Amino acid sequence: MDGASGPGRTGLWLIGARGSVATTTIVGLCALRSGLVRPTGCVTELPAFASVPLPDWDEIVVGGHDISGAELHKNAEALVAAGVLPAGVVAALGEQLSVVESELRHGYDPAARRRSQLDVAERLAAEVSAFARRHALERVVVVNVASTEPPWPDGAEIHDVAGLESALSGGNAVPASVVAAYAAVRASCPYVEFTPSTGITVPALRNLAEERGLPYAGCDGKTGETLLRTVLAPMFTERALAVRSWAGTNLLGGGDGATLADPTTAASKLESKSRGLHALLGGEVTAPLHIDNVPDLGQTKVAWDHVHAEGFLGSPVTLQLTWSAYDSALAAPLVLDLTRLVALAHHAGQSGPLTALACFFKDPFGSTEHRFDHQVRTLHEWVRTTTAALRGHR
Repeated sequence: MDGASGPGRTGLWLIGARGSVATTTIVGLCALRSGLVRPTGCVTELPAFASVPLPDWDEIVVGGHDISGAELHKNAEALVAAGVLPAGVVAALGEQLSVVESELRHGYDPAARRRSQLDVAERLAAEVSAFARRHALERVVVVNVASTEPPWPDGAEIHDVAGLESALSGGNAVPASVVAAYAAVRASCPYVEFTPSTGITVPALRNLAEERGLPYAGCDGKTGETLLRTVLAPMFTERALAVRSWAGTNLLGGGDGATLADPTTAASKLESKSRGLHALLGGEVTAPLHIDNVPDLGQTKVAWDHVHAEGFLGSPVTLQLTWSAYDSALAAPLVLDLTRLVALAHHAGQSGPLTALACFFKDPFGSTEHRFDHQVRTLHEWVRTTTAALRGHR
C-alpha cells in the first residue's frame, strides 16, 4: 500500500447481532473472506480505494450483543428461505458461522432488567474489551444495527458524564441504544450509529468519545429511498425546477415492519428520512411520508415516491418512482465499509464526528450537506488526505 500502515486486526462488534442486517453482514464478510462472492455493493472495493490502507476482510473479527437467543445458523437459513441469502453460500460457511456464534453475548434487555443500567453497561463494556484481548485486536468498531427506538428528548439535555451515569443508575429510563453506546465508549471503541436511535447523540457521550480520542459516525444508514432523494432532489434545484410536493410511502414486513408499526418508534425513522429532503428543497415543500407494515412482504422493502414540480411558464413536471430491494442486503455492505473506514480514522488518530462519511447516512453527524455527489467528493478527499498523512506526506 505504498508504505502506508494499515489499521491491522479489527473487531466488528454488532449491537443487534442476530438481526437480519447483522446476519447478512456476517454471512457476507465470511463469504468475501472465502472468495465465494464478489464485493458488489462495497464502496471500499471500488478502484478509488485500491491503495487505501484498510483492514483486509480476513483481518476483521466479528462479535456482538443481542437479546435474542436464536442461533446464527437458523437466522441465516431463514434469510435463505426469504431470498436474501444464497443457499449454497450459507451451506459452505458452517464452520465460520460457528466461530462467530461463539463470540455473541446476551445484550441489554430492558424487559428483563435486574441490575442498574450502569451495571449492565459496565458488563457490556467488559465483554467487548475481553473480545479485543482474546483476538489481539488493534481496535473494535461497535456498530448499532438493532431495532429503531422511539426518540429520547431527555438525552439532549445531558451534557456531562456524571449526569448520564446518574440517569443510568436511577432507573430504567435510558434507551438501550444509549446503554450500548456508553458501553462502547467506556471500552474505548469507535462507534457507528446505523439506526436513527438516540445512541451516541447524547452530548455527554459525544464529549466523552472526543476526550478519549474516539471517532464516531452516523446516523441512520442511507440505503434506498433517501439515497435516491439525495441524488434526484439536487437535479431539480440545479435545473431551477420548483418542487411543490414530494410524497413518499414505504412498505415493509419482517422485524422492521413490525417495529415501525408503532407510531412512536416510527417517529425517529420518519424524522431522519425527512430532514435531508427539506434541507435540499426548502421547508416550504409539502413532503408527507408514511411507513406501513405489510407482513407478507417479508424482507422486501418497497418505496413509492411521487414528485410534483413546476417548470417554465408554470408547466407541470411529475416524477414517479418505485424502489424495491432486500434492505438487509443493501445495508450489510455499508456496515462493512463503515467498519473499515472508521478503523482507518481511528488508526490515523482522528476523533469526534466523521463528517466525511456523510454519504452513508440519512442524517449525518456534524454535516448539513445532503447532496450525494458532494458527499461522495468529500469522502474521497478525506480518504486521500488520511492516507497521505499515514504515509508521512505533508
